[in-house]
Amino acid sequence: MEELLQKGRLAREASYYLSSLNTRTKNNILNKAAENLISERKIILEANEEDMKSAKDEGLKGAILDRLLMNEERIRAMSHGLMAISLLEDPVGEIVMMKRRPNGLLVGQQRVPIGVIGIIYESRPNVTADVFGLCLKTGNAAILRGGKEAFRTNKAITVVMQSTLYSMKIPQGTLQLVENTSRESAVAMMKLNQFIDLLIPRGGAGLIKAVVQNSTVPVIETGVGNCHIYIDEYADPDKAISITVNAKTQRPGVCNAAETVLIHEKAAEKILRPLADELKKKGVEIRGDQRVRNMIPEAVKLTDEDWSTEYLDLIIAAGIVNSPDDAINHINHYGSGHSECIVTENYTHAQEFLARVDAAAVYVNASTRFTDGYEFGFGAEIGISTQKLHARGPMGLRELTTTKYIIYGNGQIRV
Repeated sequence: MEELLQKGRLAREASYYLSSLNTRTKNNILNKAAENLISERKIILEANEEDMKSAKDEGLKGAILDRLLMNEERIRAMSHGLMAISLLEDPVGEIVMMKRRPNGLLVGQQRVPIGVIGIIYESRPNVTADVFGLCLKTGNAAILRGGKEAFRTNKAITVVMQSTLYSMKIPQGTLQLVENTSRESAVAMMKLNQFIDLLIPRGGAGLIKAVVQNSTVPVIETGVGNCHIYIDEYADPDKAISITVNAKTQRPGVCNAAETVLIHEKAAEKILRPLADELKKKGVEIRGDQRVRNMIPEAVKLTDEDWSTEYLDLIIAAGIVNSPDDAINHINHYGSGHSECIVTENYTHAQEFLARVDAAAVYVNASTRFTDGYEFGFGAEIGISTQKLHARGPMGLRELTTTKYIIYGNGQIRV
């Protein structure tokens, strides 16, 4: 596909320039882009209004519309994110290690940009600004391919970022948006090995699976968020209810929202009914196992499929377990490796949960909604990795770099 080949060439050229861009210049660009997002917000909001109207006309609703929506608050958040990135330490150029060999050679590792990062994403226009900020700070060029439902908004944000780059004489290949939103363009991007060094999908399970299975470009899998809250026998009832309600309802259409709550049988007697009442106030449908339905008659009958489902909606699966061991085994079997939480005042149970639960982020007495680059102090994130190689959890600046060996000699030859 000619559009992608051209963008790939421009991105590769830009990546060579960006790799040696100094930190002060990068920070100046980020702060100027942050200002421009605010000053040009009317253009972005008008574009988003058109996208929202088209999405509603096509029958989209619920979590998809929430992710697509752009308003003054979210534009300010994008702007603050870019400024926050400018304040972070630049990882590029960091000497990871340096040691002298017996022959006098100094052998070291230095942190460097990956090169060209490709992002295939759905619905979330804020990803456009987040990717720009993180990739610029780490000296990477970025090629973005958003979904058709957010095309106008993505383009408006990209134009604002590109105008900032142009005004500061930065190569146009630094940030590019693929304008062809067909399935063919996504497939072509997955095969663009000669120009793209790393591909990151952000979206639903279908998109992520398609990219992982079909890409010949190396992929970091940003996984589905089937997140759990386990309420232990020794849980504080107020904390248990507050954390569970927040994790489920604060923003149900995102990957770090809780999809399942497991309750120890001894805690269920005092916590389950008031928890169900609070969830009901928020409009949450509870799908319970038999023991839950015995205590909460209005709960819907749960199927085995519910345990594995990322609802992204005001629905939660609920089950009663006999022990922390049962909860941990359930989570490791059904969880997606994203974010898991135990609510307990028992130190031993907390430490066992932290040690044995296999996930990118494991919490004690805090909502899973905190699994986020901004909340972790990264300024923004390029995705939340649920795989184990190279990066795991929210991916910030360091995860967008690699290393190369640098060797200093004074005439050594190998014999």
